[in-house]
Amino acid sequence: MEQNGGAMNEHDTTPVLPGQPLLRNQDRPGHREPHAHATEQPFHYPLEREFIEPDWTRLPGYRDVTKEQWESAQWQRAHTIKNLKELKAAFGPHLTDELATDLQRDMLERATMSMLVPPQMINTMDERDLYRDPVRRYMAPALTDRQVEWPSHPYATRDSLHEADMWAVEGLTHRYPTKVLAEILPTCPQYCGHCTRMDLVGNSTPTVAKYKFELKQPDRLEMMLDYLRRTPSVRDVVVSGGDVANMPAKRLEEFVSGLMDIPNIQDIRLATKALMGLPQHFLQTEVLESMERLGGKARERGVSIAVHTHVNHANQLTPLVAKATNYFFEFGFRDVRNQGVLLRGVNTTPKDLLNLSFTLLDRCRILPYYFYMCDMIPNSEHWRTAVWEAQALQHALMGYLPGFATPRIVCDVPFVGKRWVHMVEEYDREKGISFWTKNYRTGIEYDDPEALRRRYPYYDPIYTLPESGQGWWREHTRELLPAS
Repeated sequence: MEQNGGAMNEHDTTPVLPGQPLLRNQDRPGHREPHAHATEQPFHYPLEREFIEPDWTRLPGYRDVTKEQWESAQWQRAHTIKNLKELKAAFGPHLTDELATDLQRDMLERATMSMLVPPQMINTMDERDLYRDPVRRYMAPALTDRQVEWPSHPYATRDSLHEADMWAVEGLTHRYPTKVLAEILPTCPQYCGHCTRMDLVGNSTPTVAKYKFELKQPDRLEMMLDYLRRTPSVRDVVVSGGDVANMPAKRLEEFVSGLMDIPNIQDIRLATKALMGLPQHFLQTEVLESMERLGGKARERGVSIAVHTHVNHANQLTPLVAKATNYFFEFGFRDVRNQGVLLRGVNTTPKDLLNLSFTLLDRCRILPYYFYMCDMIPNSEHWRTAVWEAQALQHALMGYLPGFATPRIVCDVPFVGKRWVHMVEEYDREKGISFWTKNYRTGIEYDDPEALRRRYPYYDPIYTLPESGQGWWREHTRELLPAS
């Protein structure tokens, strides 16, 4: 083997042993002809949809609504749709009798959340085809949307993530080593059909009697602050509910300001779908002044404060959403991030997810952060995706967006927590059972020696399985049922 200053003949095939110089060709490169160019891709960029506020006067119920009324949070709340009669008044003949009957049956037989849809969200629905409209499909589900044989997975539960099992005090879930979730109230300006906290949030429905907080709100919030003062291992608080937009601005400010006064709290995230569903709320003078004070105090204390919102389809993003979002940056908030949910029939194609991600980023400066697999709550099977489907979607997203803005698709595994969908330990595709591991203990398993060695199961929707797997579940389900 001939060596010359560490270089070797490029045709020499002698193995390079440890410690020897690497094979290198040190010849000067010659002329290089450029070959790269833009080409057709599975997803076309730039965005095609015109970014304007949809004309609400096209809808019969809003024909005479002025711009001043539409941009009033008070008007939006007063005219929020709460029942089928009000929905019919908003859409007029666009809501057919067939669909109205379908919606009514769902409310009586399947719905885990009562109807509550602000006009702002109604205006992002396509009245020309309400049956297939993605926003309608998750905000006002119809009975025929749902699965017939498997409307619920056999292992679906009301509190599918067992958050209440991990309450340190009522409403404060200590699920992760350094992070907690503060559920400060049980209401929202809008109710999503797939809500993971359907056990607690909103009004009772014909099929679900909701849990009610037992302690008064001021007492609960003070107990949360006290726990955090006594628990220096916690640095990160997600302030949620419900939705923080339903907390009076002054009271929310007092609680968040109290968090900033605790030395160990370094990160605070305010969770609100209303940034999209009711952006008018965040454009009110008293709310803007409150958020500005919180941003200022966060800078003074060296605390990071951010907003997390929940948008599932690009059509829901409008200039009013962008306007409200921009104020958070003006006030010194670190970021505004989106945590969407994968919902079949709403956003489970690469085109839908990329269109949503680019609209968030380009139009509203909102960071595409997470897409969760829909949780295993009752009557959610028609929305849920299989793990392999989520993995394929993650693969399809790669390479389009900046790395920092490429959303992670995660499976929120009961008793484990968020896991990237490719972190599955073992996966039985036939039965649709995946197994996951964890790397920390929660308060409910602090003395469990097997907690970090155990494999925790998660279940695909049964109708996505091969017929052999579906047959196995039919037999297995019979075994689960009590003898008659």
